Amino acid sequence: MKGNMWKVLASGAMAASMLAGCSAGSGNAGGAEGKTLNEGDTVKIGLNFELSGDVSSYGQAERNAAQLAIEQYNARTDTKFKAEGVEVDDKGDAAESTTQAVKLCTEDGVAAIVGPATSGASIATYAVADENSVPVISPSATQVNAMMNGDNAYEYAWRVCFEDSYQGAAMAIYAADTLNCKKAAIINETSDYGQGLANQFEETFKEHGGEVVAHEQYNAGDTDFASMLTSMKSKDFDVLYIAGYYSEAGLIIKQARTDGIDCPIVGADGFESEVLSELAGKENLNQVWYTTAYTTVDASDELNAFIEAYKAKYDETPNMFSALAYDATNLVLDELEATGKTGAELNEAIKKAEFSGITGSFTFDEATHTPVKSVMVVNQVDGVQTEATEVTVD
Repeated sequence: MKGNMWKVLASGAMAASMLAGCSAGSGNAGGAEGKTLNEGDTVKIGLNFELSGDVSSYGQAERNAAQLAIEQYNARTDTKFKAEGVEVDDKGDAAESTTQAVKLCTEDGVAAIVGPATSGASIATYAVADENSVPVISPSATQVNAMMNGDNAYEYAWRVCFEDSYQGAAMAIYAADTLNCKKAAIINETSDYGQGLANQFEETFKEHGGEVVAHEQYNAGDTDFASMLTSMKSKDFDVLYIAGYYSEAGLIIKQARTDGIDCPIVGADGFESEVLSELAGKENLNQVWYTTAYTTVDASDELNAFIEAYKAKYDETPNMFSALAYDATNLVLDELEATGKTGAELNEAIKKAEFSGITGSFTFDEATHTPVKSVMVVNQVDGVQTEATEVTVD
């Protein structure tokens, strides 16, 4: 998800100064040599999420699911340890995320960190993770090359989601080959997330015989898209791709439909929020597709059990971010249970994991620390998912 690189660069400087006094083994649960856990021990897992700020909808959903996974683990009778989730709020800010990651590693002594939800805040924690030998699992840091530190992946950073280039290409393929669209208009947020999605969509759409006839950009927080849409309406296009988050996408969809733009509208996982319906209006969420790692269409028994448990605990329906965080947390718990180790040995177990969860089964690409998994494209009727199609990108 979201990645504002100026924040990442700023946080890098902060991380460098903080890490000088935070070497591996300085009271944390990691350290290169790690620790051997004894049966009955309590092991702490850091939950570093956007609990306030502009994207708190994502962070709160992920925090809730992570805590549910921990609660379910502790309720079992066959586990060796007790798990404790240590919550912090990164406020959706990269510098704050760095600060909180340092605290989790050096003061709270966590064995691993789950989160944050957004790419910029997640990337800001990876140097901290490497320095303290504490694995960090990002549920939804989809930014292209988010896990990379130059030519190599950060040793202790992992994600359980696909990256933006993959989902941008998947939607372009779906629009061209399944929806039979020939001419596209693109609107993207001026962020690494929005630009990365838009660029990949345009490239792949053209490769599949399509043409991009209009391309506009907006800033996060914008609310009036009337002039942009009026200008674009004069173009001849049969699909509109919106590369951004629900907070602006909902308004764009509503204003586009009001302005008479009735062609298919397609987007990315940033659409995944119950707030999208509130902003767009359910009646406007027809012929609207988006890419996701999660769908309730034809749900498995395991997924239905998760949905019911989540609804029972939080009185709301989980979304993609909930599901990804649930899988990320269970991945950590599985490998802690299997190894009884923290630090380098826990990280090695994560690297070699063959994980099966509610967002699919996967192994990690060791070069990119990104899972090998498929993309789902979901359709909506009045804002409710009605069908899902698996799309593979060659």
